[in-house]
This record gives sequence, structure tokens and C-alpha cells, in this order.
Amino acid sequence: MAPSAEEIEQLIPAHILMISGCQDKQTSADVSNVASFKLPDPAGRSGGACTSALLNVLYAEHHAPTNDLAWVETLEAMRQNLKAQGYEQIPQLTSSRKIDVGRAVSFTNSEGAGGTKRAVLIGINYVGQQGQLSGCHNDVNNMKSYLTAVHGFEESHMTILMDDGAHTAPTHDNILKAYQNLANSSKAGDSCFCHYSGHGGKIKDDSGDEDDGYDETLVPVDYNTAGQIRDDDLFKTLVANMPEGVLLTCLMDCCHSGTVLDLPYKYAADGQQTEMKLDGKFDIAHLQNLAKLGKKLGDAFKTGGVQGLVSELCSGETDYKAAASDLFKKCGGLFK
Repeated sequence: MAPSAEEIEQLIPAHILMISGCQDKQTSADVSNVASFKLPDPAGRSGGACTSALLNVLYAEHHAPTNDLAWVETLEAMRQNLKAQGYEQIPQLTSSRKIDVGRAVSFTNSEGAGGTKRAVLIGINYVGQQGQLSGCHNDVNNMKSYLTAVHGFEESHMTILMDDGAHTAPTHDNILKAYQNLANSSKAGDSCFCHYSGHGGKIKDDSGDEDDGYDETLVPVDYNTAGQIRDDDLFKTLVANMPEGVLLTCLMDCCHSGTVLDLPYKYAADGQQTEMKLDGKFDIAHLQNLAKLGKKLGDAFKTGGVQGLVSELCSGETDYKAAASDLFKKCGGLFK
């Protein structure tokens, strides 16, 4: 039975939108020639395919479009830009609410005239590692310029993680802490933006909720020692924790990014879909359990009742025991 809109709103209180560069089965790309996308790039550095395509539509030559573009127009223009460069990715938009994709793109909360604008921007080039990228730092700089110039975001309310030696390192723990802090500090009326440019991956699903048997992941700079960040981690830390009345827009420029936030509604710019629809693979029961675990864990650390929580989760008296050990293993760094 499909979940109701009311059940979804109870599970995900905030309005969350995610732009992704490709579907889960597709691979993103690292663009070597940003100039062809008309990005501000005086040093000739490279940028990610999705970020470059989006900014070519919304911020070409340092200027926003004179006319408001609808979501469907923006995603289709992104697809055509990618296709012209030889890429086959299909951009898509997922959301916590079913929206009209014919409405204008906006990263500002219409219900928050006095709200704060906050951002978390992450770029990982994996310097010195196998699979090193070259464009992710540039992606962050371009996105920062766009958000400040067009949407009025201020650097004082931005958290920037890059493996450039000058910013906070984008480690497993630091990424989750940045998302946790964003959720904790945001209030109704705020406008938030998260941008991730780096590697994405797929690892074997250990909770049984993925139709293809794999979890989508973000790959932190220290993945060799700390592991990857699963979609379940992102849901517990960011999606389920974001307060009601907040608008959060995410741009995930990485491989296998289509459902990395596990949002219920989806629109793909594939030339066939005309409206946003409920994703038939959306597993609300699993995500409800994750949300309960995340809340219990957060409350336990605030009150010091961790030992009691461990006993409860491992007693077999709850219906979400299976995820308990995984939650503690992967989220422990959030509370150091």
C-alpha cells in the first residue's frame, strides 16, 4: 500500500529537494573543459558535470536568467548541456513533497521572509589517492559564488569542507557533523542548501530495504579507514532531522546519486516523464524505523542515557533491533 502524503510529511517534516546528476544506475563525470559550459573559470580549472551543467543554465557568465525558469526547463536544459558534451546522464529531481515541476526554480523559502540562509558545501578531489578528481574544489567555489550573488547567502552561514589543506577536511565524521549541525541549527522559515561534489558509490545493503540490494553512498576523503556514508546515514542525520518549515535544496554531483537521500517523489528529465510521481521503491516502514532510531540516539546522548538505549535496542523488544548495531557503528562520530 502506497504511503499517504500525511505519513510522508510526518516522517520528513521539512520540504527537501534534491537535484542529482544521474540515476542510481548511471555514472557521473568529471568535466575537463569548464569553459564549454560558460562557467566563471579564469584559472581554467575543471568542474563536475552536474554542477557545471546546472550553473550553465542558472548562472552563465555570472548572470542569472532574465526569466524565471521552471524545474522542467532547468533539468531539460541540463540534460541537453550534458548531451552536447558527450555525457548520457539523466538529471532528476527528487522531493519530500509532490511539486509541480512547471513552477519556477527557487532556492529561497517562500514562507520565511526573515529566515536565515545556510549552506553546507563539500568538494573532495581525493588528492594523492587512487581515483583523484580535479574539479570538485572548483565546483564548490562556483556554487558559493552563485549562492551569494544570486540568492543572498552569506559566507558566515556557510560550512565548507574541502581536501585542500585550507578548509575543514571532508572526512566521514566531519561530513555527518556538518549535516547534523545544519539540521540542529535550522528553524522554520530558513532556506538551506547542500552541495556535494565528489565520488559516490554503491555498497551491499545490510538492512534489506534496497530493491537492487545496494545502498547508495557518498565517499568521504578517509573512506579507506572510516568507510563510506550510506543513504541510510544521510536520511537519519539530515533528512529526518530537518525541522518543519525549512526549505532544503541539495545538489548531489556524484555517481549513483539518484536516491541517495531516499526522498519519496521523483521526476526524471528523460523526455518521457511529464510530472513528479511517487517513487514505487520508497520504503516508508524502513525509513520510519531509521527516524525513530535517530531520535532515540540523539535524545540518549543529550541526557546521558546511552546505556539504557543500548539495552533497549538489543533486547529484542523493539521492531528495529536489526539496524541498532549498524547505527552505533556508523554514527558514533557524530557525538564526539
